[in-house]
Amino acid sequence: MAEIQLHNTLGGKLEPFVPQKAGEVRMYSCGPTVYDYAHIGNFRTFVFQDILRRFLKSRGFKMTQVMNLTDVDDRIIANAAAAGVGIREYTEKFAQAFFDDCKTLSLEAPEHWTRATDNIDSMVRLIEQLRGKSFTYESEGSIYYRISKFPDYGKLSNIDVAGIQAGARVDVDRYEKESARDFALWKAPKEGEHFWETSIGRGRPGWHIECSAMAMKYLGETLDIHTGGIDLAFPHHENEIAQSEGATGKHFVKYWLHAEHLLVENEKMSKSLGNFFTLRDLFAKGYKPSALRFALASVPYRRQLNFTFDGLQQASSSVERLRNFADRLTQGKFPAVAQKSMAKRIAEAAEEFDVGLSDDLNTARALGAVFEFVREANIAMDKGEFGNTDVPVAQKFLQTFDQIFAVLENNDAQKLQTLGYGQENSNAGDAEIEKLVAERQVARQTRDFATADRIRKELDKRGIILEDSRDGSVRWKRK
Repeated sequence: MAEIQLHNTLGGKLEPFVPQKAGEVRMYSCGPTVYDYAHIGNFRTFVFQDILRRFLKSRGFKMTQVMNLTDVDDRIIANAAAAGVGIREYTEKFAQAFFDDCKTLSLEAPEHWTRATDNIDSMVRLIEQLRGKSFTYESEGSIYYRISKFPDYGKLSNIDVAGIQAGARVDVDRYEKESARDFALWKAPKEGEHFWETSIGRGRPGWHIECSAMAMKYLGETLDIHTGGIDLAFPHHENEIAQSEGATGKHFVKYWLHAEHLLVENEKMSKSLGNFFTLRDLFAKGYKPSALRFALASVPYRRQLNFTFDGLQQASSSVERLRNFADRLTQGKFPAVAQKSMAKRIAEAAEEFDVGLSDDLNTARALGAVFEFVREANIAMDKGEFGNTDVPVAQKFLQTFDQIFAVLENNDAQKLQTLGYGQENSNAGDAEIEKLVAERQVARQTRDFATADRIRKELDKRGIILEDSRDGSVRWKRK
């Protein structure tokens, strides 16, 4: 197997991946801010994080992954107040929607989901640590981080801090990407805002302290990997480093991995342009979860992804091609001794697949290896050059592929039904479908074509497509 190389944002270069403890990986992934439904740009990053997790697990690493839910920040405070409900009540709907969306896209659950509101004590203790080392100062009831006290500030994002003014600070959680300012660790409550009573006073945490506290609570003072979107590198991740290393005096993260932005039809996604999509928006238009997962995973995470509906349709076709090949392996009839064995070609494809993923998760190269093999294997099958001894080897390769990409299982209809979409096409159970397909096969063999045609039409009404192969077998799939 190839050596795993990852592009570390801290230093800006490819580095061999060597975790602190052999065979174990401690990874923190920035999750959603649950003030609304997560959009496809968010899920571009979440799918990348899932591909990384699955690949490391396939290499035998024991994963301890933490993903946070930011359930307190400026927008949540404002929205909850406007709705006249508490923070937890306001965010619960969107948190549960996020969990449902993750399952629908086949994202593996991390070992720890953690919410900011469940970890206020940890944040207060970290602020007290920083206060004890003179990294903080107070103003009007709020507590700020003094970045001039941390000489390495800017080392992740390479932002210029030379012109920063002493005492210049920012209160909002998100601020100008080009402007380095002292930032709020703890915010004094405004009139009518939710707050906590703590040893450092009443108020609530700033956004940045939340991730530092939760990451170190579950993973220790030094993490192997920290992931997120590139928009988080500054100020969020830069501030995480300042807080964490300021408090502990230790290196906070060995490998920083950031996913690039997603565009929609070559434009920045925004509600004002009418090109802002949640997963649910796309499912309502009839697109499948597997196609969306494939589309989001197909472009390497450090390249900008241009999301288009043509591309999503191509992704759907690609998934169907893979599923059809898997079905052909299962249902096809192959000679006991083929003219040529595919074993060597399968081994070459598996090696190229691994090399691609080892090269900083180059998903495009890995997928290229899979589809080139599928093309060659289909040709070999048509020529009678694919033997029954090649079947289990090819199936093992597909299993290796699907451990990472998770698109082969034909369960889109069931997933959409769970979310309330597509019930009309998924009311036929698999056992009933298999029974009807078998009855049609018998009718065809006895030349009762009227019955065979009637069964086909019945299946079509239920959203089932039949594909008759040259060898006389039949495959079915849902529309």
